[in-house]
Amino acid sequence: MRYGNINGRVALIDGDRALDVDKASGGRFGPDPDAVYAAWEEFAAWAREQSFEDAVPFTDAEVGPPVLRPAQVFAIGLNYDAHASESGLQASSTRPTVFTKFVTSITGPYDAVRLPSGSVDWEVELVVVIGKRAENVAKEQGWDHVAGLTVGQDLSERDVQLDGPVPQFSLGKSYPGFSPLGPAIVTPDEFADRDNLALSCAVGDEVLQDGRTGDLIFSVPALVSYLSSVLPLLPGDVIFTGTPAGVGMGRDPKRYLAPGTTLVSEIEGIGRLRNDLIA
Repeated sequence: MRYGNINGRVALIDGDRALDVDKASGGRFGPDPDAVYAAWEEFAAWAREQSFEDAVPFTDAEVGPPVLRPAQVFAIGLNYDAHASESGLQASSTRPTVFTKFVTSITGPYDAVRLPSGSVDWEVELVVVIGKRAENVAKEQGWDHVAGLTVGQDLSERDVQLDGPVPQFSLGKSYPGFSPLGPAIVTPDEFADRDNLALSCAVGDEVLQDGRTGDLIFSVPALVSYLSSVLPLLPGDVIFTGTPAGVGMGRDPKRYLAPGTTLVSEIEGIGRLRNDLIA
């Protein structure tokens, strides 16, 4: 199942056609993209029975972020060995590095992003959307609590992130527009191998990152298990799972994003973000 936000309303998606959930369900689930998580299992069962006879075409301009107001936005640092190495740091094999991003940073898959400085870096990431409340979940049951997967960018203003006596990860990664999400959420059963998806990002024709989620140090179920051992994960929460090697800060010389370019971020089986960068 593929679903998302079309004109601010939750819709089931089939290619370039969308079925409005509120209309198709006779108001049973409503139009709010975030509201489906309150009755996730019921919604998912209903959605899988739907045909697309009444679906209508949509354009990229009508697509918004598939999650609008998650209660909690988690992000994982140093979750690929090669990215840890390029950062000059040692990744932990026992406990993930966790920070948060603020919800006001969320934007759509095709929205323009304003660069506040010349020190903004790119980080393509697989993003997990929680479908069922999770507390003290065993790793073996981690996927059972996942509604779906989407594409995300953890954009980072490196000066703010690293300034001061201690790093300010959450602040430096939460400017408006610094969390593009989309273009849709895809349920885990849609993938041939949900644990090993290709992901990449590029500016123009230049590929900046090219990796696979099979190289994650802490897998999706491992992250659900660890986070839920500390605090409840709530329906609709999102987890940015970390980025592979190839970020600008890890290059010599360092390189950052420039206005007038377009950042394209893609994950196998989900789709791509396309964000114009403006001054």
